[in-house]
Amino acid sequence: MNRKILNIGVQEFKDKNWNADIMSVLLLKPLFEGISQRELAIQLESKKKAKNKLPTWFGTEGIYYPPKLHIEQSSSEITAQYKASLVAGKQLLDMTGGFGVDSYFFSKRMDAVLHCEINPELSAIAKHNFDQFNTKHVQCRATDGGRFLMESTQTYDWIFIDPSRRNTSKGKVFLLADSEPAVPELLPILFKRAKKILLKTSPLLDITQARKELGGVQKIHIVAVKNEVKEVLYILEKDFGEEIEYTCANLEGQKIEIFNFNEKEESLQALHLGFPQTYLYEPNPAILKAGAFKTIGNRFGLKKLHRHSHLYTSDKLVEFPGRRFSIKSTIPYNKTSAKRLKNIKANITSRNFPLTVAALRKKHQILDGGENYWFFTKTRDEKNWVICCQKV
Repeated sequence: MNRKILNIGVQEFKDKNWNADIMSVLLLKPLFEGISQRELAIQLESKKKAKNKLPTWFGTEGIYYPPKLHIEQSSSEITAQYKASLVAGKQLLDMTGGFGVDSYFFSKRMDAVLHCEINPELSAIAKHNFDQFNTKHVQCRATDGGRFLMESTQTYDWIFIDPSRRNTSKGKVFLLADSEPAVPELLPILFKRAKKILLKTSPLLDITQARKELGGVQKIHIVAVKNEVKEVLYILEKDFGEEIEYTCANLEGQKIEIFNFNEKEESLQALHLGFPQTYLYEPNPAILKAGAFKTIGNRFGLKKLHRHSHLYTSDKLVEFPGRRFSIKSTIPYNKTSAKRLKNIKANITSRNFPLTVAALRKKHQILDGGENYWFFTKTRDEKNWVICCQKV
């Protein structure tokens, strides 16, 4: 951490030029004594990355930024705020603190937060920024969180872990056992040191597989931002053996779309199929990721088009956590109808259909965009259809 970057002149340059062309900055002769153009470029590039993702950091004076990779790997403010809403109590240990976004928001819900980060420079950066926010009750330790946990006897109300999804021997990983830290191996000590564990994983990690590797899963939160699943959160409690509760959250600014269910409810639901009626419904991605395929339809009184299509229909329009469409026509997908699809502008979705969106666009020369929404899907009679809709 080059503290000369905190000089007033450098900070003013950063705040005025965060949107500058990085290559142009790199090609200039050094503008400030003791600061390379590469170091200056990192500040500009990372501040630009923070503009939409971390507006509190972007809008605060005196912030020191790490390389942009750390910004990309950190939680966004909107997801960090959601995570913080799940915890409360006296003490929380953030084992994988990183840039400190989650710890900052946890500190608004906890009396004390311990931020552990193995990278000493990143730890120092996080501490500096906490000071800029006047955050008094976050303590930073430049240490490996897992090692600290084993060497300490301190207990906590909560322990938060965001394991790295990459290791030196296997590259990208999709098993918790291969992540760093390896959470399944740490479970005995985790439950010994905390009442509850909050674990964040990538959406790429299969929920069923994660449950097999973990113990005591009490709740699972699938968090989407503007209809894109960003993270899956697991709340663990020692010896918990009851039905797991699922919360599907789709965050859009101040609006939060929530759908709750439990696994028993989903397993006991009857499947109600039907052909396309007046309206079509597509659940938001968090619900699809959670697998609430029968519950979502039955709770809103909808018919499902096919067991594996995950699209729903009704005669009357109802409120729904997802996208709603008015069906204008249905076209059987065959050689004859294919001629009608050529060179038309539409937003298309492929669900339980033999061709992908990219393949459909190429084959039928369908232009992207416009007010038309076409769903290529299979219905209960195992036939392929094009359902032509407009948004409600």
